Amino acid sequence: MTHEDFMEKALAEAYLAYSRGEFPVGCIIVHENRVVASGARQGTVIGAPVSETDHAEILALKQLESAELPMDRHRLTLYSTLEPCLMCWGAILISGIRSVVYAYEDVMGGGTRCNLAQLPELYSGRPVTLVRHVLREQSRDLFKRYFSNPDNGYWKDSLLSRYTLDNV
Repeated sequence: MTHEDFMEKALAEAYLAYSRGEFPVGCIIVHENRVVASGARQGTVIGAPVSETDHAEILALKQLESAELPMDRHRLTLYSTLEPCLMCWGAILISGIRSVVYAYEDVMGGGTRCNLAQLPELYSGRPVTLVRHVLREQSRDLFKRYFSNPDNGYWKDSLLSRYTLDNV
């Protein structure tokens, strides 16, 4: 299977979040061409308690931990429909995952552009291969739908919202 095939699966998680009125981010974790964990963003529906930790990547990492499958974490690949934020990026680095593929850049909070060499040893000694913009247009289009809906207030009028709606 290709990066595009797996990103389609992450996009399915993003559509699941979107269908629940959540911020449309999806994530899967793959080991040897098999999805071993997944997550869809939660905690962003206006009127419900907002959670800034229930990100798709964090939920997938928690699912991976609870699965207790024997595997070399260095051989895992994480696919996310949005560039991981700084919180998720730190969790990914600590988890031992060495390959990250994402669809749409997070101009407001993307963490993958951090210079790992300038971070403390816990993070700097964990090199990660990044593949950017796999199925970018599909992910961007979903974010456009989300930000265009007046019922969705999460990150409304944010830098990410303006960037997404202003760029075609």
